[in-house]
Amino acid sequence: MQVHDQVVNAVNHPLEPLTAEEIKSAVAILRTQKNLSEKARFVTVVLKEPDKETVLNYQTGDPITCEAFMIILDNQSEKTYEAVVSVTENKVVSWEYIPGVQPGVMLDEFEECERVVKNSPEFQEALLKRGITNPDLVMVDPWSAGNFGIKEDEGKRLARAICWVRKFPNDNGYAYPLTGIVVYVDLNKMEVHRFEDHGVRPLPPTDANYTPETSDSITFRTDLKPLEIIQPEGPSFQVDGHFIKWQKWNIRFGFTPREGLVLYTVGYEDKGKVRPILYRASLSEMVVPYADASFAHNSQNAFDAGEYGMGQLANSLELGCDCLGEIHYFDALMTDSRGNVRKIPNAICLHEEDYGVAWKHTDWRTEQVEVRRSRRLVLSFFCTVGNYDYGFYWSFYQDGTMEMEVKLTGMLNTGTFDESGMSKYGTEIAPHLNAAYHQHFFNFRLDTMLDGINNSVVEINTLPEKKGEDNPYSNAFYIDTKTFKTEQEAQRIMDLVSQRTWKIINPNSLNAVGKPVGYKIMPGENCLPFANEEASVMKRAGFLSKHLFVTKYNEKEMHATGSYPNQHKGGDGLPKYISANRNIENEDIVVWYTMGHHHITRPEDWPVMPTAYINFQLKPVGFFDRNPALDLPRPASKASSCNSGGSSCHN
Repeated sequence: MQVHDQVVNAVNHPLEPLTAEEIKSAVAILRTQKNLSEKARFVTVVLKEPDKETVLNYQTGDPITCEAFMIILDNQSEKTYEAVVSVTENKVVSWEYIPGVQPGVMLDEFEECERVVKNSPEFQEALLKRGITNPDLVMVDPWSAGNFGIKEDEGKRLARAICWVRKFPNDNGYAYPLTGIVVYVDLNKMEVHRFEDHGVRPLPPTDANYTPETSDSITFRTDLKPLEIIQPEGPSFQVDGHFIKWQKWNIRFGFTPREGLVLYTVGYEDKGKVRPILYRASLSEMVVPYADASFAHNSQNAFDAGEYGMGQLANSLELGCDCLGEIHYFDALMTDSRGNVRKIPNAICLHEEDYGVAWKHTDWRTEQVEVRRSRRLVLSFFCTVGNYDYGFYWSFYQDGTMEMEVKLTGMLNTGTFDESGMSKYGTEIAPHLNAAYHQHFFNFRLDTMLDGINNSVVEINTLPEKKGEDNPYSNAFYIDTKTFKTEQEAQRIMDLVSQRTWKIINPNSLNAVGKPVGYKIMPGENCLPFANEEASVMKRAGFLSKHLFVTKYNEKEMHATGSYPNQHKGGDGLPKYISANRNIENEDIVVWYTMGHHHITRPEDWPVMPTAYINFQLKPVGFFDRNPALDLPRPASKASSCNSGGSSCHN
């Protein structure tokens, strides 16, 4: 395995992420010119992306005005502000108070909240009731408080802290939930807002340690032979700053504290020119509704992107081997809440993977065999949100296909049973330990640009032909297509019966047979929510009721749950965007696709979940005139042998 030292050149491009020096300058300019107090927290400091026209018309050497977009929370006044700072011109361009909102929870607040809980006399008394004398062994996970119409919570910036306890410092505390204790913390004042003790429950009897150092029952397998990924001539990709060129793909990317990886201006070289496909693509929101109706879990609805930020919780990959082969790592830069530059070393991984057979045919008459190997380029990052771990993998294939795959692993959210000793809404994953049923929904915002900005979306349903003269054996079927004209029309769900798909097209660009060029969404696993439409989570995440939305482009409409979902009462985001019912036919449009993972918990998910995979693809349909991977080179013949029962096989 080779790890390439990161060399990110000072590349001039309007979408190049802010450097550490630019972040420092933006923070200093705002501090000085707005006389910010020590109580001001920097929630977000990111590149203010220029408008599309500026980006698409940019030529190398053109002057660039570097601006930062910033969200500021003043703990003292309990007010939230948005600012735009020009680093180039050394001035604050705009400063706006945003009333009635709560920005996402910052990493520093997690740590401070845990200290507040542990220092609380009520909390320490509750621990003593349970025979716990060392608060340092207690794990405090600050969950978002949501919005449930509780009068005393209105206007407060809250976290809902739930707790577990370890038997020793390296113990897996999720085996021992302190289910009766719930602590609401005011994050502006950093004090306990409300303390609840629902009674002492016995701890489950078994541990959940998962390393040989902490568990006598685990020993490593010894019969696994090395599997090496070797690229003796180096990788096939080229990197220039945050621009990647690989196998006809041209990809620019960035990274934000909320979204994590962001793709920009993705295109594919065809017939001597780069044909645009996507202007921008990213995770828009991720929501995890829990199914348990008990007091301990009935308000658990994590908005992991909007309430916590997937990017700010990214793992540093420098100490592990999360990718194999010739690896190129990129750092992620952001701020902590005090405005200091925070670097996550090696947050982003770039590498190539063999992906089996790209295409093959054997002519049985001539015995001529033609086969090509498939390879994909993978751009990825991993993040940890409390107990769960998520990997986000954008893959690019040589045949023009793109894929987003999420890998779900980590720890289940656990609790103890009530007096009945059972739960209707979860699985007993270990003796007396419950893991609630839940779902994971991922919404992706796809700002498409197939051969140009103006695109449309077509729904395709497959229908059986009626029996009759023209269909005597009742075997025929055909497709029915409909182009969405307005935003209200384009709220759609999947349909297995009709094999429903959605295709993005450019009606102004025709292929070799005179049809609009297109890319279709190829769904993988999916589901719909089971929460009632009156549930808080459904009001706050209205997009969950549909798998597809299409909106007319608006640079301010970036997130499926709106700009500030934390503690929001609901109604923002996609339901609000589409209320205008704008025209979306042959317009600059944004496609929003939601995929869901339905998790009925099981003992095999404990103590660490085997990775679950969920994905969707964007696949060319008439975008190219023929298979774009015809020009892949023939694979080099390699001799290898395997012996079984005295016979040998050669390939």
